Amino acid sequence: MPEMGALLISIQAIASPGELLNLALHAEAVAPEGAVLLAMLGTLIIDLAGEEAAAKWAPPICYLGLSTALVLLAMQWNAPLEASFLGAFLADNLAIAFRSVIALSTLISLLISWKYAEQSGSPVGEYAAILLAATLGAMLLCGSTDLISVFVSLETLSVASYLLSGYLKRDARSSEAALKYLLVGSAAAAVFLYGASLLYGISGNTSLESIGIALTDGPTALTALALVFVLATVAFKIAAVPFHQWTPDVYEGSPTPVVAFLSVGSKAAGFALAVRLLIGCFSAFDSQWKLLFTVLAVLSMSLGNVVALAQTSMKRMLAYSSIGQAGFVMIGLVCGTEDGFAAMVLYMAAYLFMNLGAFACIILFSIRTGSDRISDYAGLYQKDPLITLGLSLCLLSLGGIPPMLGFFGKIYLFFAGWADQQYLLVIVGLVTSVISIYYYISVIKMMVVKEPQEASEVVKAYPSIQWQTIGLPPLRVALIGCVVVTAIGGILSNPLFQWANSAVAGTPLLQQAIALGGERALG
Repeated sequence: MPEMGALLISIQAIASPGELLNLALHAEAVAPEGAVLLAMLGTLIIDLAGEEAAAKWAPPICYLGLSTALVLLAMQWNAPLEASFLGAFLADNLAIAFRSVIALSTLISLLISWKYAEQSGSPVGEYAAILLAATLGAMLLCGSTDLISVFVSLETLSVASYLLSGYLKRDARSSEAALKYLLVGSAAAAVFLYGASLLYGISGNTSLESIGIALTDGPTALTALALVFVLATVAFKIAAVPFHQWTPDVYEGSPTPVVAFLSVGSKAAGFALAVRLLIGCFSAFDSQWKLLFTVLAVLSMSLGNVVALAQTSMKRMLAYSSIGQAGFVMIGLVCGTEDGFAAMVLYMAAYLFMNLGAFACIILFSIRTGSDRISDYAGLYQKDPLITLGLSLCLLSLGGIPPMLGFFGKIYLFFAGWADQQYLLVIVGLVTSVISIYYYISVIKMMVVKEPQEASEVVKAYPSIQWQTIGLPPLRVALIGCVVVTAIGGILSNPLFQWANSAVAGTPLLQQAIALGGERALG
């Protein structure tokens, strides 16, 4: 006891209470989230001044907050690792990479949102604040290393997503989408809580690292049950089959900019959660969860791409496409190798640009025509070459046609899978990629090949193109930016490859998993 007292006196002599708190919290790790939080509070305050003030000031406040967050994330890259908030958050390179994808997806989603929100008569300030709240939850989820911080972040993202899905209160489909999302999401949250309670009961700790150590003793019925519950939550978040039922209805009924964010930002957070939970907690059950994920990946790639063939709604087609895309990303996670993890990070970054570029084109077409039907795109090239070119390039990239960015992303995933002897996943991925190319090219053929007299009635009545309208210049910037990156990003993809490899190299959790996998392969 005297030694303990002397130690406390010596610590107090060299550090003030504020410094002691900072030593324990390391709050600078969440500085990017702080910028997003300040932007969210700013939009809420501006919204109180009225809709005109919100429409004028909310966009620059959001841009400033998200740009600041991206700069702060860049400054954290390869910084010395220190656990934050008493071990509840870790800003390693993997977390920084996924947080960057989420922040950039929100920035692009906002750029394509303003005109849509104005046309639908929705309050801009509230919409931006809720989207920033979802972003905050998703970013925190990427670095959470404690069951409590994981659940709080997950629910922040989920509750904000429910609100966004039902934001068009006058639209019955939007309300229906929000209700379905709420009911299924609440069930998924309850399942996660039950699984988390089992993990806490087994280990007596909420730290993911401590739980992982406690589970190394060997498989038991309780740990197997906890694994199933956790896996169900992850599969729901990334919309993997058979936990995908909410996706088509929510995508079709929700506001299109919200769907754009959910398809990228929410999915990126889901994969970050998968890495933290499955690799951080269940490393001792490596073969079990990889087998289950292999089944999920095969089902997701097969069902997502096959059912997409029969869709007549553009948003619904992209919903099933996103299910298939989640299956492709899962190949990298199942591999568990350095190339596999890097391919997963790279493909999420590529998916950000090609998917949001496609949604930007769909939103612009919807603003000008009010239609979402694939058949209504017939003959569009005659009236709007920009949408035709942009949507064609993004769909070709999603299908994996060279030399688009999506082609190099898929090649990297398939290469990693083949090197790790995941032959079933690679073969299913190749076959379903060919299927996806068919329905993507069908849309392009609809826009380009139709004769003038065969154009749809919607295209025949297409309004004159005006870019000066408030809200359209930001949409054009987002559209052109995404299309340019998608088109030339594949040719100039070396920096992205290096970035993805650096993300894996700077993440101790992944390095441990890679080393453990190598030892098991040798053994």
